[in-house]
Amino acid sequence: MNHRISRTQFVAGSLALALAACSRGENSTPSAGSSAAAMEKAAEPTTAKVVKLGYQKIGPPFLLKERSQSLQQRLSASGARAEWIEFKHGPALLEALNANEVDIGYVGETPPVFAQAAGVNFVYVATDPPAPKAEAIVVQKDSPLKKLEDLKGKRIALNRGSNVHYLLVRALESVKLSIKDVEVVYLAPPDARPAFETGKVDAWVIWDPFLASAELAGARSLANGESLVDNHLFYVVRRSFAEQEAALVHLVLDEYKQLSDWESKHPEEAARLLAQSSGLSYEALLVAEKRHTYGILPVTPEILQKQQSIADSFRKLGLIPKDIRTGDAFLPAAVYQAKL
Repeated sequence: MNHRISRTQFVAGSLALALAACSRGENSTPSAGSSAAAMEKAAEPTTAKVVKLGYQKIGPPFLLKERSQSLQQRLSASGARAEWIEFKHGPALLEALNANEVDIGYVGETPPVFAQAAGVNFVYVATDPPAPKAEAIVVQKDSPLKKLEDLKGKRIALNRGSNVHYLLVRALESVKLSIKDVEVVYLAPPDARPAFETGKVDAWVIWDPFLASAELAGARSLANGESLVDNHLFYVVRRSFAEQEAALVHLVLDEYKQLSDWESKHPEEAARLLAQSSGLSYEALLVAEKRHTYGILPVTPEILQKQQSIADSFRKLGLIPKDIRTGDAFLPAAVYQAKL
């Protein structure tokens, strides 16, 4: 199968199609925080700066939306307020960032590579520790596929440009196969799961908490990210916002860090809070919470070099249209120096 695309096709359509394909629906409406936070927001002057926070159903940003009173108070003291916008996957979030609809976002390790190649002007400001167990290639429990080599010629669903895209590349390389040896079906999680469950695809490459939900429904893992990928999650910021509002960026990240520390000690309570608003089961969220990695770390040259390796891999496969330097998406003054 020929996966090569032209620069024009990619730049004009890649991220935009990802956004359209995800059909943001309810995600286009800012999510409400706690009732106390909502009252504070109503009482704030209309001249307050708006910090637009993009999030997914993963990690501290999703949980902070539900426990945002402290953040709202700190932002209010700085003449600002938060606005929450949910996305189903990272590429859509980065497309919104490119359109100035998001200021600070939280995405996997691969979406920034595709976004940078498409000209999105963002910077890396912080990262979570690696979480290789939080993504996997799964098949149905009664599938005849038993090992990675069995994927040759099979239909595999994944979200284009997401962290799992790179996992599939590395997993196939580990058994001397290429992504050109399989048929990749690009589907966002809400579309991929029914395709997987009805046998329209042979395997699904997916991340938590959707991974945990699929496993609880009987899916079997062929491989997770261990020994293959780091699966970093990154906090990314619109470059102009990072340049002009570094103090607000650091304030938000400090709240994320505090919440991540709390979450690491209270996975059951975190899972209950998330289950109330996510539409996912408590059991799946608890599995995801217990294999999530906690803490927020600064972006280092070593981490940027790992991002460069991802970019080089996709460039070699013709999946991004040009060479990029991940170091160009780095603004030292905006990087969060976590207090460890």
